Amino acid sequence: MIKAIILSMCLAVAALSLGARAQDVRQYTEGPVTLVQEIGVEYGHFEEYIDWLNSTWKPTMEATKKAGIIIDYKVFSSTPPSPDHPDIILWITYKNMAALDRGVEEEDVAKKVIGSTEFQNKARVGRNEYRKILRRAYIRELILK
Repeated sequence: MIKAIILSMCLAVAALSLGARAQDVRQYTEGPVTLVQEIGVEYGHFEEYIDWLNSTWKPTMEATKKAGIIIDYKVFSSTPPSPDHPDIILWITYKNMAALDRGVEEEDVAKKVIGSTEFQNKARVGRNEYRKILRRAYIRELILK
């Protein structure tokens, strides 16, 4: 009888520990990583910035996507409640954090589409006259189980 009680207690403890172990398992999977850039565009320059997005940024994103470096990109407009909020929000989505380590490949794609790094830097300085990057953040999707 004592052996039966001890065996029952051991089984109960084992069942409890299995339940506790099951609760330690993450209830999500880490998904894609998105670079979110919030852009403030000076009054009167919105269409100029959209023209740049269409003529330069979009072809670069398409080439980067074709090269398998990114999985998607998006452009959103926003109605800013104040000057410190964005007019434009850019999303660039990578498969995972490891994909962010492909910066050299991204630069090579940009050089093919846009031109040399020096040329790109001069163009950035020009755009800085009418747009400002307000915030850059990486966000990761969590896929719930």
